[in-house]
Amino acid sequence: MQANIFNIQRFSIHDGEGIRTTIFFKGCPLSCLWCHNPESLSKKRELMTDVDKCTGCGQCVSHCESGALSLVDGKIVVDNSKCVFCGNCTFYCINQVHQVVGTYYDIDDIYKKAIADKVFFDESNGGVTLSGGEPIIQIDFVEELAKRLYKKNINVNIDTSGAVDFSNLERIAKYTETFLYDIKHTDKAIFDKFIGGGCDLVLENLRKLSKIHNNIIVRMPIIEGVNATEEHVNSTIKLVCELGIQKINLLVYHNISAMKYKKLGKRYFTELMSVPSDEKMSHFKKMFNDAGIAAQIGG
Repeated sequence: MQANIFNIQRFSIHDGEGIRTTIFFKGCPLSCLWCHNPESLSKKRELMTDVDKCTGCGQCVSHCESGALSLVDGKIVVDNSKCVFCGNCTFYCINQVHQVVGTYYDIDDIYKKAIADKVFFDESNGGVTLSGGEPIIQIDFVEELAKRLYKKNINVNIDTSGAVDFSNLERIAKYTETFLYDIKHTDKAIFDKFIGGGCDLVLENLRKLSKIHNNIIVRMPIIEGVNATEEHVNSTIKLVCELGIQKINLLVYHNISAMKYKKLGKRYFTELMSVPSDEKMSHFKKMFNDAGIAAQIGG
């Protein structure tokens, strides 16, 4: 059993309580325009290339096994359709222009990495968070890993978009300490425009999940131009109150991932989105708190 993972972040103080190891799985059913991990969207391995670092030495081109690299006007050009991820470009480039994103791990290997810091988990009430992308896309691996960690008394958080088959959420619910559940918008038309569809599924799955699991923290990115409105906040307040969910994390949009999009050869729609003001974030937090919901900025 293998999974495609693009990052393992140890000693994280986000994604749940205490010191955590966060494992980022590759692949996502959504395509949020602001995604801060665009390298997570595809289930396949990818080559990220920082063209600005390229000095045109040609070492990567001469060692590329598949002819995916070429020099045009002294700068590297990548044909991703030809790349076989041999890794030669990352080895021979002294400027670290290239990065292969995505590594296939066996279940035993990733389990060993996940439990390596158990002493810190125990001292801080921390644990392991499975994130992405969308970890539940690789459900067989995720279920087996969560089951093993559960047996070791390591708490597991699942960070999910909710845009998955509900039966898969059911499969891992009993091994999951906390679900970190993303609510990006409750309006179907806006959801379709900025996220790519699936609004009804996300909301219905949250309703179903709240009936079988009592520890759900809603995560709500706040993006000016997308959802930084009182209308959206009020809609979310109504939803979480209806379901008895008592905690929400308000995540401030940032655009520091724009460089990742460039490295992947993808467009970043920076003109459609901007950072909400501190005053607006504080106002939204107060709206939730006034409704009896424990809200925090970040988390």
